[in-house]
Amino acid sequence: MNRRAFLSDVGLGFTGLALGSLLHQEGIARGGEPVKASAIAPKAKSVIWLFMVGGVSQVESFDPKPELNKYAGKTIAESPHKKTLDSPYLKKNLREFVAGQHKIQPTIYPMQVGYKKRGKVGVEVSDWWPHVGDCVDDLAIVRSMWTTDNDHGAQLQFHTGRHALEGAFPTIGSWATYGLGTLNENLPKFVVLGTPLADCCGGTNGHGAHYLGPEHSGVRINIDPKNPLPFGAPSGDKFREEQKAEFDLLGKLNRLSGIEYPDDPGLKARIKSYELAYRMQTAVPELVDFSKETEATQKLYGLDNATTKTFGQQCLAARRMVESGVRFIQVFHGSNGGAGAWDAHGGLKANHSSLCAQVDQPIAGLLKDLKQRGLLKDTIVVWASEFGRTPGAQGGDGRDHHPYGFNVWLAGGGIKGGVVHGATDELGFHAVENRHYVTDIHATVLHQLGLDSRKLEIPGRKRLDIDHGTVIKEILA
Repeated sequence: MNRRAFLSDVGLGFTGLALGSLLHQEGIARGGEPVKASAIAPKAKSVIWLFMVGGVSQVESFDPKPELNKYAGKTIAESPHKKTLDSPYLKKNLREFVAGQHKIQPTIYPMQVGYKKRGKVGVEVSDWWPHVGDCVDDLAIVRSMWTTDNDHGAQLQFHTGRHALEGAFPTIGSWATYGLGTLNENLPKFVVLGTPLADCCGGTNGHGAHYLGPEHSGVRINIDPKNPLPFGAPSGDKFREEQKAEFDLLGKLNRLSGIEYPDDPGLKARIKSYELAYRMQTAVPELVDFSKETEATQKLYGLDNATTKTFGQQCLAARRMVESGVRFIQVFHGSNGGAGAWDAHGGLKANHSSLCAQVDQPIAGLLKDLKQRGLLKDTIVVWASEFGRTPGAQGGDGRDHHPYGFNVWLAGGGIKGGVVHGATDELGFHAVENRHYVTDIHATVLHQLGLDSRKLEIPGRKRLDIDHGTVIKEILA
């Protein structure tokens, strides 16, 4: 805080401190200074970030490649695609992960599922995604993504923009909420649903805020109205009035400590967490109680089917959170304590067909429900995975990790629908047209929220250009 803002707040005592904070969250000048982050007219208010953990095959999802079937069983050198091995993108794009790796010529592995053109625009989508395929007119599919981590540290990299070996950094959800604040004081501004990343692949850093401060980290919530906050609920024999009195006293003591230690981010975060935890005890159970939802809505998300129920509940909760003012909802699927369920080095057909069946209908239900309620125009939905999978075979019936070219899609919040941007080569090997590093997705999302990451300045912190990314203007409406 600068001198002018400090004097302005102190002149009003604690009331001034609280008022200054609230005005700042609303984007109003504080101590005569504008909030720099709000320079762009926002097209969206909230984000639902759907992340498939382990690496979804691009050629069996939203970038089908019939050439794989035509030359199955041959090496790349034996097919007309030898140029793939000499692609300048292979040398320009990434370091060589394993010595000699680029010289390996795996046997081309055919697509394990059919595909067809879907929607009015006729975009090719795999038959494992029929429900999402029906929504393709609302999607902007980016088929030219690349990253630099060939292992599952790419999960952390997708959320922070930095290679896992570089350490922890703020995630996209934290940047969004740091720049915008909250729309509902009774709920976290950044919520995490599903099982987060395993420790091997980022752990809590996958939804952490690092130097932005712990108050900007994601808060995990269970989809269980009886116990949505297992570590935030009072004991059964305590009256709410009694607990409120305790929180009031604790708040006074915390603020007295705040005078003595005004720059302690941990103390500030703890004060906020205690206050938020108390308010959440009423708000969160209502949020994950689906009994008031119509039977048709529950069926839309697949809550009537054991295969789709769990992820369907998470998607429905995400919609309810958007309605209630949560800024950023990060939904994980496939986290299994290791690399992730989507990591199909073998048995890809059984693996992906099963996992797609779990998420396809709920995701489509979410898109349709947001749209029919008029919420999609204000909500960005992002579907992603840390990387794709190789065109070549691994273990006879699987595919290896593939950071050279994979796909992501976005919908809502001022994003064009029914468009395909970028391309990989004929085998789905390299991104060769309109290539995008993962932070280009970050830049696009922040831009639609009205934020310019270069104006979210943190004293003493230098960010690289690649950390900021570049807005993908071609997919904006």
